[in-house]
Amino acid sequence: MFSIIGIIVVFGAIVGGYLMEKGNLLVLLQPAELIIIGGAAAGTILIANPPYVLKQIMQGIVGVFGGSKFTRQRYLDSLKMLFDLFNRSRREGLTAIEADIEEPAKSKTFSAYPAVIKDHHVLNFICDTLRTASSGAVDPFDIDQMMELDMEVHHHDSAQPVAALSTVADSLPGLGIVAAVLGVVITMGALGGPPEEIGHKVAAALVGTFLGILLCYGLLGPIAANMATAAEEEGAYYHVLRVAMASFIKGTAPILAVEIGRRATPGQVRPGFQELEKLCRNKAPEAAQAA
Repeated sequence: MFSIIGIIVVFGAIVGGYLMEKGNLLVLLQPAELIIIGGAAAGTILIANPPYVLKQIMQGIVGVFGGSKFTRQRYLDSLKMLFDLFNRSRREGLTAIEADIEEPAKSKTFSAYPAVIKDHHVLNFICDTLRTASSGAVDPFDIDQMMELDMEVHHHDSAQPVAALSTVADSLPGLGIVAAVLGVVITMGALGGPPEEIGHKVAAALVGTFLGILLCYGLLGPIAANMATAAEEEGAYYHVLRVAMASFIKGTAPILAVEIGRRATPGQVRPGFQELEKLCRNKAPEAAQAA
């Protein structure tokens, strides 16, 4: 929502200031310049990136216009879900949750938290870790290292579309100059004609430079920055899951393990101690359904 408001403010301020100076808005409507710049930018994306990165770029752009997935409630639900799993494991052993981690879609524990079920990366991160721990053949320190490696790979994957879009944004001023140069070439061919015609062609050429700079610093650059922030938020969320699971696997009590995860939560979305404790002390989903 804020991204949409920001775009409206950027373009509204530019158009409003231009009109205040008695500018002719129709002069800025140069489809040919936009085709040159936009088409060349799209071509550079296709040249530089494989299909899976292009798909991630589109998903990232769509995500910019929605709210953050990693809200305070998302952290509360995730910590409560981990507590339910940890609590059953502590009472009955890690083998008690084997069915949950092997088929999470059929698990009552996971099904109580739709946001986790829908995010297959998060689901695999949790299930693979607990599956490894349940084998009993891997040292807790090594499991922690596996989680760190998993997070590094995922962070690298998340950074690829951001870098690709930033590169395209940085190229837009140059592409705007290309469009302007082409406009100057056309203008030179019209020398000797009516002054009004030459003036119109010069204005059209300058619009190319204007569009390249505007699209870079007023649209694609901020969108790429927003995508980078989203990737950092996702990394922080994975870190919370990691420290909570690592603590439990090392032998920490379930309630203390999720408390360690709560302490690792970013301050702006961190739930309170009593709020999380009260939530965890409630009945687990299986117990509630049985009741």
